[in-house]
Amino acid sequence: MSKVTSKLQVTVPKALAQEYGIAPGDDIRFEASGEVIRVVPPSADAPTRPVDIRKRLALFDAASARQRARESASIRERSATRGWTREELYQRGDPQAD
Repeated sequence: MSKVTSKLQVTVPKALAQEYGIAPGDDIRFEASGEVIRVVPPSADAPTRPVDIRKRLALFDAASARQRARESASIRERSATRGWTREELYQRGDPQAD
């Protein structure tokens, strides 16, 4: 986390500067984006060539496969050996349950 100085200056963490190619003297852009502020590095301003349709479809298919893998990994089966039931949880603090 960075602090804002009395001159309203912000230090970019070194790891992020290296990852996004921000060097001393570079101009970065601050953009309002709803409730947050986006910091746009100079490398984002570089013109990019449009990606051809086959590559876009391949990227989409790969992203879809990753999403399916995440969703299937998050589905857990109920354990029959956990030693308690949901109903027992609601009865634990009830003095009339005994």
